[in-house]
Amino acid sequence: MATPTTQDVLVATPAPGASPAGAEPVTVGAFAGRRHVPLPVNEPVRSYAPGTAERATLKSRLAAIAAERIEVPLVIGGKEYRTGDMGRAVMPHDHGHVLADWHRATPELVEHALEAARQAQAEWARWSWEDRAAVFLRAADLLATTWRDTLNAATMLGQSKTAFQAEIDSACELIDFYRFNVSYAQALYGEQPISSPGIWNTMEYRPLEGFVYAISPFNFTAIGGNLTGSPALMGNVVLWKPASSAILSAYYTVRLLEAAGLPPGVINFVPGNPVAISERVLSDPDLAGVHFTGSTDVFNGVWKTIGGQMARYRSYPRVVGETGGKNFVVVHASADAQAAAVAIVRGAYEYQGQKCSAASRVYVPRSLWPDVRDRIVEMVESIGMGDIRDFRNFMGAVIDAPAFQKISGYLEDARRSAKILVGGHADDRQGWFIQPTLIEADDPSHRLLCEEIFGPVVTAYVYPDDRYVETMRVVDRTSPYALTGAIFARDRHAVRVASDVLRHAAGNFYINDKPTGAVVGQQPFGGARASGTNDKAGSKLNLLRWVSTRSIKETFVPPTDYRYPFMLEE
Repeated sequence: MATPTTQDVLVATPAPGASPAGAEPVTVGAFAGRRHVPLPVNEPVRSYAPGTAERATLKSRLAAIAAERIEVPLVIGGKEYRTGDMGRAVMPHDHGHVLADWHRATPELVEHALEAARQAQAEWARWSWEDRAAVFLRAADLLATTWRDTLNAATMLGQSKTAFQAEIDSACELIDFYRFNVSYAQALYGEQPISSPGIWNTMEYRPLEGFVYAISPFNFTAIGGNLTGSPALMGNVVLWKPASSAILSAYYTVRLLEAAGLPPGVINFVPGNPVAISERVLSDPDLAGVHFTGSTDVFNGVWKTIGGQMARYRSYPRVVGETGGKNFVVVHASADAQAAAVAIVRGAYEYQGQKCSAASRVYVPRSLWPDVRDRIVEMVESIGMGDIRDFRNFMGAVIDAPAFQKISGYLEDARRSAKILVGGHADDRQGWFIQPTLIEADDPSHRLLCEEIFGPVVTAYVYPDDRYVETMRVVDRTSPYALTGAIFARDRHAVRVASDVLRHAAGNFYINDKPTGAVVGQQPFGGARASGTNDKAGSKLNLLRWVSTRSIKETFVPPTDYRYPFMLEE
């Protein structure tokens, strides 16, 4: 029998009457008993207020990363690969400033990534779940301490997030995903069937048979960390195609996981042409699942591709996606006008409206509209917009030129067919800046009230006070999406009616709060209809999608006669 190493042993605390301290250590797998992970607690959000130490260290890291121009390779099987086919990561608020040059995957390297995942799969799946959990718990602690400024600074510079928006994303949310997912995994593995006398029934939560393809968006660093991390925690291997406009923070996330002890090949970092990569990966017989966040059109294309070649696959791929939204705020006549106005401003304009959950359409009663409108206009006119390294700014720039052009097109439409109350200007000379904009439309079916814009543009429809219920029915059928929504009212009956009529209009529903800011462990996130599969990131429900269960029945004393008692003679 091999001698256990220091990593294999655990010094047990003697129970009363047991052997004294200093007794022989015990082997973890055999004698440690059932281990419990640390109780997860949401990571506190740092303020970065003037004079704080965290503000100084973050500013220092921002300066250092802005002064660098790093090279980002592919990371496959734990090794770096450089192809020479280069892309550039720039600051959206200063698009002439290059932060990194990154290498695009070649077809040969995509093949290599698939093979690296296959090679890593057997060993990683055999690790105990506690050992896998330890990697992500360590990553969370590293991110909460020595890696925090790096991930936040990379997110701020590369995705034009303010210090607060980066803090709640690339620090707190990603830390929470890693810690809470471990706790959810423990609870899931603990769910076991009952056993009759003479029988022992167990449920085995196996990793999927194959690899998971993770496709992450630009707008949340934490999403990329969770799209890859949640399947990996459950024993799966992952091929990760990050958004090209968020390469810098994605790359540092890979490095964070490596520092935490993630084995080579478990998560393979493969940036590049999304169409070419997806075409190859989605056709592989070992595709076991897709973990996606992005546009509805792209997700529909992924689903169609998989559905069109089901005979290829070893098993039915799990398809999990969170996509678009046309998120609403409904204001009742009894609402607090100031609270509603603040929720609209924060919900619509934080991070330039580039949150999947951002408020994009609001419905306000005629009696309250002048008050709500004027408060919004006053706040918008005071909003600072510019370089996110100036902490006085509330907003940065939209992510890239295509986004700028798309949003600008909606503003042009608003000038022709609606009424712009504040904002409405766009300027891309130095950065891709879109002013926070409030629009009023007379037609509830106007495209500005129906289509996803994904920018700092919110459109209001003013409804007659006595048509509250009818207006909510309009809200429910106006958009194909069902991601987030909010109701503002002090009248409890109005809240109850809204909750009922809008039951299927939002997967995350807020009462007297903005429709953004879901917290892991508190508001599991996801929507239905055209907003995705509603598998609730940040909950046990999501982890369940990355395992394939096996029921095991063990009979201690099996029967030795085929006959049943009813067959005996009278």
